[in-house]
Amino acid sequence: MSKPASDPGTGGADRELTMSRAMVDAVAAEMRASDDVFYMGEDVQDYGGIFDSTEGLLEEFGRDRIMDVPISETAYVGAAVGAAQAGMRPIAEIMFADFVGVCLDQVYNQMAKNTYMSGGAVNVPMVLTTAVGGTYNDAAQHSQTLYGLFAHLPGMKVVVPSTAYDAKGLMHAAIRDDDPVVYMFHKRLMGIGWMPAPEGPKTPVPEEDYTIPLGEADMKREGSDVTVVTLGLHVHRALEAAEELAGDVDVEVIDLRTLVPFDTETVVDSVEKTGRLVVVDEDYQSFGVTGEVTARVAERALGSLEAVERVALPDVPVPYSRPLENEVNPGADDIVAAIESIK
Repeated sequence: MSKPASDPGTGGADRELTMSRAMVDAVAAEMRASDDVFYMGEDVQDYGGIFDSTEGLLEEFGRDRIMDVPISETAYVGAAVGAAQAGMRPIAEIMFADFVGVCLDQVYNQMAKNTYMSGGAVNVPMVLTTAVGGTYNDAAQHSQTLYGLFAHLPGMKVVVPSTAYDAKGLMHAAIRDDDPVVYMFHKRLMGIGWMPAPEGPKTPVPEEDYTIPLGEADMKREGSDVTVVTLGLHVHRALEAAEELAGDVDVEVIDLRTLVPFDTETVVDSVEKTGRLVVVDEDYQSFGVTGEVTARVAERALGSLEAVERVALPDVPVPYSRPLENEVNPGADDIVAAIESIK
C-alpha cells in the first residue's frame, strides 16, 4: 500500500511513534515476511543499536538474523553486498556516516556498481543504514551528514526521513527495492532518551505496512512567499522558522525525503509559485546539496527565480566545543535571517 506522507493518521489504528520505533516496525514486518531479510552491524544485537535502530528485534528474530559484527566495516559491508547478489536482502548498518571512509571501496565500487559492471547479471538489493548529523558535541569524526558524498555517485538511492511516518514508509520501500539504498537517519530525530528530539519527528504511524515511493518530496508546510527546501533535522528547524515569521512571510517548506531519486518537479513548481528560494542543509556548503538544488532550479526556472540563499555547514570540521558547534550548525535563527534577506 502507498499513501502520501503529508496525510499521516488515516489508517484508523495509528500509534504515536518515535522515528526509531517506526524504523524498527518496518524492519520487523519485512523480516517476518521474508527470511531473506536480515540486519547486521556493530552493537545491533543485545545493545539494540546505539541509536535504537534495532531495539527489540533480537528477541523476535534471534542472533542468526540480528547479527553483531566485528569492528570491520570493510568486511561486513562487503559481506552484505555478496549476500544481496546471492538473492538475500541484507540491511547493514554503519554506526556513524563518518565511518564510511573505512569501507568506501565496498560502497562506491561494489555496492553501487556491481549491477552495471556485471551487465545486469546481478543486482544488489541491500539497504545501508547510517546515523548522520551533529548537535550533541561528538566532534569531527562522529557528527557529519555527508549526504552529498553518497548522492554524488550513480548506482545508489539515498533516503533521508524526517518524521516517524516517513521513516516507516521509506524503510519498507528501501528494503523492497531491487537497487542498493542508503538510508540516512539523523541521530537527533530518533527519539532516544539521552538525545531529546525536537517537536515534530514523533508522529502517528499506521500499524499496517505502507510504502512511500522513493523520489517523492513532501510539502510539509504550504506558503506563497518563499520556498525553503531542506531535509532531515532541518525540516523541523525550517518549520520553526516559518512559524516565527508567520504573518510577515508565508513560507513553504519542502522536505526532499530522498536525494536519489531527486524530485526536481516539486521543488521547481514551488519556486515558480514563490519566486524565492532558501536551501538548508547540515552538510558542507561547497559541492553539496545546497548547490545541487540551486542549480536544478536555475536550469529549469531561472525566469521565476528572483532571489536565492543557501544555509549550510561552513567548510570546516565539526567542532567538539559546544558553543562552536552551535555556531556552525544552522539553526532556526539562521533560516529566519536567510528568509528575511530575500523576502
